[in-house]
Amino acid sequence: MRGSYSLRGNPVLKFIRNVPWEFGDIVPDYVLGQSSCALFLRCAQVSPGVTPVSPAEPGVTPGVTLVSQVCQVSPQCPQRDPHQALKDLAKVCLLTDCTLLLAWSAEEAGRYLETFKSYEQKPPDLLKERVEQDFLSRVTDCLTSVKSVNKTDALSLLGTFGSLAAVAGASREDLSLCPGVGPQKAKRLFDVLHEPFLKTPR
Repeated sequence: MRGSYSLRGNPVLKFIRNVPWEFGDIVPDYVLGQSSCALFLRCAQVSPGVTPVSPAEPGVTPGVTLVSQVCQVSPQCPQRDPHQALKDLAKVCLLTDCTLLLAWSAEEAGRYLETFKSYEQKPPDLLKERVEQDFLSRVTDCLTSVKSVNKTDALSLLGTFGSLAAVAGASREDLSLCPGVGPQKAKRLFDVLHEPFLKTPR
């Protein structure tokens, strides 16, 4: 991994310990591999309505594309509410097809960078959660993706209703009568199962 000379003194660098790195004459802040780089921003550098990175800027190094922007949100951020600035930055990342990583400390930002570098040549399966491919495991995984629904609840729902389709077709009241589920979980589950995939503007 290479870091720009402009980063000298940046506290993030002392937390990059598990991958070798060096300073280099580069335009992006970090070159993470043969075809990827990252830009580092602090919350103080991001102002509402201001695009901190031009979409054309990542292409300054031939063959290298911007894959991520690491933004450290500092407690000393001068903006009382950085949410709008972060929304603007997220929009820029969507338009430039890169990933926004928010870090709450220099140590966390360094960990993101070194993890990205160390997984550069690894297959995506290594990062994915391993889910058994049998039907019950897949349905259980689906149901437990709903907040507060655990494996016991999932098995109870499947035992009571017999299938995922029957669970999806059940009323909120029927779901709440299932052992261990109760009205709050039933409401969450019902809302998730009946939420439209595409939200229509109000």
